[in-house]
Amino acid sequence: MISFISRNNTNKKPINAKLYMQEKYYNMVDLICRKRDGGHLSGNEIRWMITDYINGKIPDYQMSALLMAIVLRGMNKEETTFLTKSMIASGDSIDLSDISGIKVDKHSTGGVGDKISLILAPVVAAAGVVVPMMSGRGLGHTGGTLDKLEAIPGFKTDLSISDFKKILKKIGFAMIGQTDKIVPADRKLYSLRDVSGTVPSIPLICSSIISKKKAEGTDALVMDVKVGSGAFMKDREKAATLAHTLVELGSELNIKTAAVLTNMDEPLGYAVGNWLETREAVKVLKGEGPDDILRIVVALGSTMLMLGGKTDNRKEAEEIIRELINSGKGYNKFLQMVDMQGGNSSVFEKPEHYPFIGNKITVKSPDSGYIKSINALKTGILSVELGAGRKKIEDKIDFGAGIEFFKKRGDTVKENEPIAAIYTQKKNSDIFVEHLLDCISFSDSAVTDQELIYKFINC
Repeated sequence: MISFISRNNTNKKPINAKLYMQEKYYNMVDLICRKRDGGHLSGNEIRWMITDYINGKIPDYQMSALLMAIVLRGMNKEETTFLTKSMIASGDSIDLSDISGIKVDKHSTGGVGDKISLILAPVVAAAGVVVPMMSGRGLGHTGGTLDKLEAIPGFKTDLSISDFKKILKKIGFAMIGQTDKIVPADRKLYSLRDVSGTVPSIPLICSSIISKKKAEGTDALVMDVKVGSGAFMKDREKAATLAHTLVELGSELNIKTAAVLTNMDEPLGYAVGNWLETREAVKVLKGEGPDDILRIVVALGSTMLMLGGKTDNRKEAEEIIRELINSGKGYNKFLQMVDMQGGNSSVFEKPEHYPFIGNKITVKSPDSGYIKSINALKTGILSVELGAGRKKIEDKIDFGAGIEFFKKRGDTVKENEPIAAIYTQKKNSDIFVEHLLDCISFSDSAVTDQELIYKFINC
């Protein structure tokens, strides 16, 4: 047997050469260059890379380079599966087997004005389906559920696993962020992708989502795959590829997964920004919200009920979702969660008392006619500039920052009529008004409705 003696090993114990070669000693630069040139990474290399990265042995700049290479060159099915499993193995997994019933979660690939999870989770839980929801923060120009929840004064998303399970058992759902021990690799990569231009990658998106869902103890998953200007997938073909990849990867890890392709060319609802969206979500739960949000909630919620075994009939499932909203049962569930997770629910009855709202700037229409479109991507980018998102990992969110539209696509407007309001603590309001008007297109003639829900996959 060949052996090596380490010069720093004072005990002079031999190192097995075969073991030495297996454990090695991979070179991150080699992995970056190989992926840059279109090559593939082995399962051992991916496992080593994830382990050393979370242990601080691989710097952010090297991981950023590899992530960019993956964005440009992609990963095959085997690499994506290895990456997902390595991320799961980087931390603990939650055992929910002592909670009866099928545990069903929902996740969005990211959109502008996308406050759907805040409505969906309590409504589906009110139907008797357990919803363990581990959510993320904003990525790029898109908002994050955790940031919206933390816009509620006092609300805690960093619950222990024992507290998470207690709330699940008591009210049927809870909404938390990743703990330090649940998929820590994704937690670290998620923040890095947000500020390194490496969000729009099918393998990275899928491994991030499915690793979290598997680790949180989910039995079934409904994916809201966004497509359009404000989504990371700009066309339906790529969005469908993402949806099918998520369904296949989820199934590979024994999660029954379905997907719904939905339109993200324009912001959902009227509000963009953390508190503004949370407040609008509550309006929907009270039966007062915008029609586009309600339609998405019904489509996704009915799918969750079907995966949760409540019914195999979509029309019946849709009726259940609508009834739970109209009756206020979904809203009551939401208030229960807010109270149990330390939030101050009184701000929903008296939103004028909200402590973090920014300065309000009214934006008036420069023309008379019709709203032709509101560009979701430009709106999302502007909301980040206002303080509602992050440009750097260390950036602090301004919970009150954002945009509230008074008009939507197809609505008539008159010159100098207020069409939106900007909320921000930042100065240079004239520039923000100019940017917001650049998000909106006008037309002299009436505008037809856009298709909102494109396709159901595996459901």
